[in-house]
Parts: sequence; C-alpha cells; structure tokens
Amino acid sequence: MIPALLDAAVAFAHEAGAVTLRHFGGLVEHEAKGDGSPVTRADREAEALLRRRIEERWPDHAILGEEYGSVRESASVRWILDPIDGTRSFMRGVPLYGVLIGVEVEGEPRVGVAHFPALRETVAAGHGLGCTWNGVPCRVSRVGDLKEALVLTTDEPRIRSGPLADGWLRLVQTANLSRTWGDCYGHALVATGRAEVMVDPELSAWDAAPLLTILSEAGGRFTDARGTATIHGGSGISSNEALHGPVMELLRSPASGGG
Repeated sequence: MIPALLDAAVAFAHEAGAVTLRHFGGLVEHEAKGDGSPVTRADREAEALLRRRIEERWPDHAILGEEYGSVRESASVRWILDPIDGTRSFMRGVPLYGVLIGVEVEGEPRVGVAHFPALRETVAAGHGLGCTWNGVPCRVSRVGDLKEALVLTTDEPRIRSGPLADGWLRLVQTANLSRTWGDCYGHALVATGRAEVMVDPELSAWDAAPLLTILSEAGGRFTDARGTATIHGGSGISSNEALHGPVMELLRSPASGGG
C-alpha cells in the first residue's frame, strides 16, 4: 500500500504544482481568510485538483485540506493537503513555496511529499522506503557540532516575540550561521543535508503533514517544540539525529513551556 500511495502522492503534487505555476510570477491577488492569513485563487484550484485526483482513485479515503476542510473522518487512510505552503512567498514571486501532501494510515504518518514547483525540486518519502530528492536517495547532514550548523526559521521577528524567543537566541548564538529560508523549504533543506536545523514555532497539521515521514526516512528527526514526534503538535523542529538533543536543550527554557 505505501509504495502505491507514495507514487500517487508524487504524481498528484506535480500536477497541483503545475496549477500553481500558471499563477506564479510577480504580485498575485489574494483574499484574507478568517484568521487573517492570505489565500489565492491558485491555493483553491490546486487543492480542488488534489481532492479530485484522490477521490477518483480512492473514494473511501479521508481528506483534510487547508482550504476545504475535512471529509470522511472515520476512514483508516487520510490525506492531508497544503496546496501552497508559503503563500506569502508565492504571492510575491519568491520560489520557495511548496505543495505538501502527507498520508496517515491508522493515524500514523506513512507518506510525505514536499514539491517545489518553481524550483523543480521534490522531496518524497514513504515509511520504510527511504527519502528521495528528485528521485535520488538523500540523507540529512553528518554535522555533529552546532558550531558548524546552519539553522533556519521562517520568520525571525515572530520567533523572537514568542515562547521560543530565549531558546532561539541561544541557538543562533551557538550555531555557525542562521537564515530565514523558511516555510516548508527550510525542512526540505534539512532533509537533503543542506541545512542542519529548522525551527517553526507555529505549524498546522497541513503544514507539518509530510515532514515527520520525510525527516525520519532521511535519517533525521522531526518533533514539536516539546520533543514529541508528531505532526499535530502545533510546532515543528527538524534536525539531523546528532543535533536534535542539543537543539532541544537550547530551545527549552521556562518561558518555552518545554518539558
């Protein structure tokens, strides 16, 4: 089952990515959703396509998507969709946005795909099948000292104003380099060995959906800010295996609420 789900997820992500590219380049018109976050016509068209493709092949599977909610919640297989992760980047013609697909089987993440249409990059993984970058097996980096590490986050002002602020400052002061190559692309950089740590203080399930499978299969770690390996923790930290413990020690503080 997992290989078939993975193959389909990759194909669906590429097809949805082609939809986004029809709208990409320069400033893109958008609306504000109820929570104030932006949504574009491309978000809605891409998710609608993903839902059609899933239902054509597996009409009994559950689907949870950022734009159109949830259906068939009691099903044993659930697809979790983010048609454009990094909508603000997309709206400004920045190519670091991604189409994200995760598949849970009996409540456990088993398939993850992060496709970056404008970069022509795809990071994909299935439970027990390893992780690939554009079809080639990939692994997290072997850097074992934070003093040599590249650490990333999506939005530094936001992380500096939130519960991880003190820990983030300690992490940045310890690391070799920090950048804001953010949203899902930061996690993909960790999975492919191009960065060592990505810290996201706020993640919805659709933002995190593919990341636990991708990082685990690439030999790394993905947890929430409390150290739990879950896509439903509301936050996300990606790293290689060697650095995850030291990263968590620096991030945890009385202000962070970490264990």
